[in-house]
Parts: sequence; C-alpha cells; structure tokens
Amino acid sequence: MDTAELIWMNGEFVAWEDAKVHVLTHTLHYGTGVFEGIRAYDTERGTAVFRHREHLDRLERSAGLYHMDVPYSIDELRSATHELITRNGLRSCYIRPIVFRGYGPMGLDPLDNPVDVSIACWEWGAYLGEQGQRDGIRAKISSWRRISPDSLIPHSKASGQYLNSVLAKIESKKAGYEEAILLDHRGNVCEGTGENVFVVRDGRITTPGHSSSILDGITRKSVMEIARDLGYDVAERDVARSELVLADEVFLTGTAAELVPVRELDDHVVGPPGEITRTIQRAFDDALHGRNDRYAEWLDIVQVPSRA
Repeated sequence: MDTAELIWMNGEFVAWEDAKVHVLTHTLHYGTGVFEGIRAYDTERGTAVFRHREHLDRLERSAGLYHMDVPYSIDELRSATHELITRNGLRSCYIRPIVFRGYGPMGLDPLDNPVDVSIACWEWGAYLGEQGQRDGIRAKISSWRRISPDSLIPHSKASGQYLNSVLAKIESKKAGYEEAILLDHRGNVCEGTGENVFVVRDGRITTPGHSSSILDGITRKSVMEIARDLGYDVAERDVARSELVLADEVFLTGTAAELVPVRELDDHVVGPPGEITRTIQRAFDDALHGRNDRYAEWLDIVQVPSRA
C-alpha cells in the first residue's frame, strides 16, 4: 500500500512507522474496536471529504453500541482529519479512523481497558479495481452467511465482525471471483463483503433493507437519494437469492468500492453494465468530485490547503 508520513493517535501526530500498539491490546485479541472508511476527493473547491460528519456520527454510534465512549468530540475528530490530510500533503485519499480498546486488563470484560483513537489516511485507488468499475466484476454467493442480529450487531461497523467478511472474501478469491455476496440468516440477500447490493429489474431499483442485517451504508443512502432524484423507483425490501440472477442489472456500493457493476454472478451472466447503473454511476461520481451543486452539502472542504 502507499503509505503517508503521519498518523494521528490519541491527539498526537506520529510518524507512520511509529504508529504502534502493545501486543496485548484488547482489540488485537478480542476484536473490540469500531472503524470507518471515508474518502476525500480533489475538487475545484479543494480537497473535500465525502459525507464526513455522517461517517463520524456512525463511528460514534458504533462505539456506543459496544459500550465505548469516544474520548474526542466529532468536531475534534473532524479537525484532526483535516490537519492530517494537510500535513500529509494529500489531495485525495482514503481515511481510516478507528476507536478501540487498548492495552489493559486481559480478559473478556473490556470496561477497564482504555479507549484509544487513531486516524490514518493514504492514497488508495478503487477497491475492486478501475477495470471493475468500468466493466463490472464477477461475484459469487458465499457459503458463509452474514452474522445474525441475534449474535452480534450488524449496524455497528465493528472490527471483530469483519472476520465474517474475511471468510467470504477468501472463499470467493480462491474460487476465481472478485467479490462475494452474503445471504442473511434467513437466506435473503444481504450485502457484499464490504458493499451494499442493488438490483435493477424492469426499470425498478431494489436494495435489501435493515431487516436483512445490512450495515447502513452511507454510500448506499447517497446512491438511493441520487437515484430517486433522477426519477427512478427505489424500494427497500427483502431480496431473494434468485432475484440476483434474474436481474437486468446488479451493482454494489461502498466507500472503498464506490459504485461497481456486477457482470456475472455464480457463472450466470448478468450482462455488461446497464444504462441505469451507468447513469447513477456518473451522477454519483459527479457528486463525489463536486461537479453537481445539488449535493454540495455532502462535501466537507478541508480547511487548510494541502502542500501538494
């Protein structure tokens, strides 16, 4: 990966190679952390973080669901991120804030362990590749089910929960696919390993709702708003597995992946990226890069110009 110069850790800027934790850090053993994936884009108004406050709000809520009080306000984290981007001289980047239980008592009770916070940022291209964004990807239905809401908290973007996605990702990669789609505990479509799922059929757009154990994706909500503004009918409901292969178009959304068409699913050809997918993809890209004033409020302009 492309590294940067500095990482923000508990209020201080430290060299990338010195951003370290103790080997007995609680999160390392038990997964007791929450994180966010955020992107900043180079726009005509300067470097802009996409839906920054919404991401930080979700970070705070995720931490609260696992009984962690974040020791910094959202405004403090926002300012630290701006300064970090500036100090690293980045015009566009991926941003990874993480809140985690640090070094302290060992054992499953985490409440006496400190809550640490770090923010890193670096240059990172399209998660599923530029070719995937352009031509679409091959995906498979994973044999692993999405975590049940009776066992963990799907609405929290928690570190330990991503072992579920790691298993599905490895399975899909070993089988020769770029991505996996997980079903929920009831057998309905849930999400990709790091993306939400959209299905297009007969001009209507459908996406699994909260009852399907999805993470409430910020990119998902943005794409739904854009699609409705473009005049499309968008519905949230349970989606059967068979609807994926019967669809006219399928696409995935997420901060890292942005918007990626699915051209093939379980060796069934969905087809090249369709007209609706392409239309929404272009409109979303315009929103990300500040080319549409309608969504200008989604962009948090970094207050100090970067050195680049």
